[in-house]
Amino acid sequence: MRKILLPSLIIVAASLLLIRIFYLQVINDTFKLKSENNAIKIKYDYPERGYIFDRYGKLLVSNQASYDIMVIPRELKNIDTLEFCQLLNITKEDYIEKIAKAKVYSPRLPSVFLAQLNKSEFAAFQEKIRKFEGFYFQKRSLRDYEVDFGANIFGGITEVNEKTIEKNSYYKSGDLIGVQGVEQSYEEILRGIKGVKYIQKDKYNREIGSYKNGKYDTIAVQGEDINLTLDADLQRYGEQLMINKRGGIVAIEPKTGEILSLITAPSYDPSILVGRQRSKNYTLLYYDSIAKPLYDRGLLAEYPPGSPFKILTGLIGLQEGVINEQTTYTCYNGFSYARGRFMKCHAHAPSQQLHNGIYNSCNTYFAQTYMRIISKYVKPSYAVDVWSNHLKSFGLGQFMGYDLPTGKRGNIPDSKTYKRIYPNGGWRGTTIVSNSIGQGEVLMTPIQLASMMATVANEGYYYTPHMIKKIKGEQIDPKFKVKHQTTIDKKHFKPLISGLFDVYNVGTARSLRVEGIDIAGKTGTAENFAKIGGKRVQLKDHSIFVAFAPKDNPKIAIAVLVENGGFGATIAGPIASLMIEKYLRKKITRIDLETRILNISLRDEYAKMGGMKAAEAIETTPKDISIKNNEFSNFTRKDTTTQN
Repeated sequence: MRKILLPSLIIVAASLLLIRIFYLQVINDTFKLKSENNAIKIKYDYPERGYIFDRYGKLLVSNQASYDIMVIPRELKNIDTLEFCQLLNITKEDYIEKIAKAKVYSPRLPSVFLAQLNKSEFAAFQEKIRKFEGFYFQKRSLRDYEVDFGANIFGGITEVNEKTIEKNSYYKSGDLIGVQGVEQSYEEILRGIKGVKYIQKDKYNREIGSYKNGKYDTIAVQGEDINLTLDADLQRYGEQLMINKRGGIVAIEPKTGEILSLITAPSYDPSILVGRQRSKNYTLLYYDSIAKPLYDRGLLAEYPPGSPFKILTGLIGLQEGVINEQTTYTCYNGFSYARGRFMKCHAHAPSQQLHNGIYNSCNTYFAQTYMRIISKYVKPSYAVDVWSNHLKSFGLGQFMGYDLPTGKRGNIPDSKTYKRIYPNGGWRGTTIVSNSIGQGEVLMTPIQLASMMATVANEGYYYTPHMIKKIKGEQIDPKFKVKHQTTIDKKHFKPLISGLFDVYNVGTARSLRVEGIDIAGKTGTAENFAKIGGKRVQLKDHSIFVAFAPKDNPKIAIAVLVENGGFGATIAGPIASLMIEKYLRKKITRIDLETRILNISLRDEYAKMGGMKAAEAIETTPKDISIKNNEFSNFTRKDTTTQN
């Protein structure tokens, strides 16, 4: 038995191997198609990307024809390089460099020699392509933007890099891929499916027909169209209002979490990143250290939220039972005293309760409330964690899970934060009381501020903000339908909303009312420090405003932040009122506000920061922004002129 076991195993193994070889070489020859087979030429048919529409079906992004000149180095013969270079308007040095690069990729496989020619550039070459053996053209489609706004939302498409090719076998050299924005987030849906044709060649390298009569050929399938939640008119209007300003605007539909507008300023026309000029223009935008137009302030910039944060302090105070609607604090002569610590306040009536504390934006009221929250528990560290967990139930201090590829967490401190800051202990409520009014260690992004207001509008719940509304033939991610409940009871929201409504009636935003629209809002002014020349300098405050409307059936929640804009009611507040009216009425009646905002330029204010190095701007928010001279970049179209 032992004598025949080993020979039997050898025979069985050899038989299996022969069967497998026969199958691969005779029955199934698909592996031939995947190899660098000299007798088979592979041609790809690239589909159009899916179209992008807004929430109402308005076309935003379509496609235009483009042509890549491809080269197979091994097949180059008797090329008149002078004529070739003249046709394509390149130098001989460019030609030599590109051929060398193609050889490194593969002598036998096609690679892109010159990408993204338009019809006119390609026409002259097409007439004489037969003279240049080894070259052929590949038709593709590039994006064609129907609008000149929303660049940060759309993202773009660019040639795939080697790293991506190694990770994903779908992509080949010269293929295009979505980068940034929804182009990246929904790449697999928008890109479609490439068609493939296998062409048989003879020993003279001439095409003689389809391989196996087209048995393995496939047709291209166009990418799926998508509808965004975006209101195109609102987006355009918001970008106009932010000309010559820096900051972000985010508007959300509270009942769904759908993003109505996502504005970063300064911005640029998305069409400049299409075609052969894309690389040059992108480089100019990337190295524009003055305006930072590629930096999406709506998603990435982390700011102290300022007075809008008092809304959350009040809600937590009610939930923890340390205050009620009748709790009264006294604010003396425009200054507040929070258990041994002075805090500057606004001039208003001394006696403050929750309602007028909100519409007067009283620092005293919310500092005292915060101190009661901290002193409710024996250990300040435990109290801070209770406070922190309430805030995190609003989605703060974490990535929100929206369907755009970039973002920041913001910062909601907890006991671990203060153990790092004060390793030897000694901190207490008075040490961190500035958290109560949205300063201190608290940081939020504009989209987090907008989501916070949507949560208040909904009286305690929110949906994950998202940009996708509909995908043709598919369902959107079910996570966008999940309701997130906060730790604050619904009953506590009504008194806060009442106070927010009176911000517009008798409070800090009474000059911003829009007749016939009940708006609930909150002004904010966040301190802004930077290090310039080694010195800590206080710059003009950031202007912040949050709101929702209508009060009783909210359809829009919005956050506006204008860097160095001053008081919240000065610039951010008017922008919020105008955006709300534009969305709800599709027209503007507060022409006075519109005219004032369109004519405000903060260029001189930003120029005061001239010479500040990025490494010195450690206390400026957003922290990686620096202004290095007295002018904005002239390249950034939307930051050069004021439009009336």
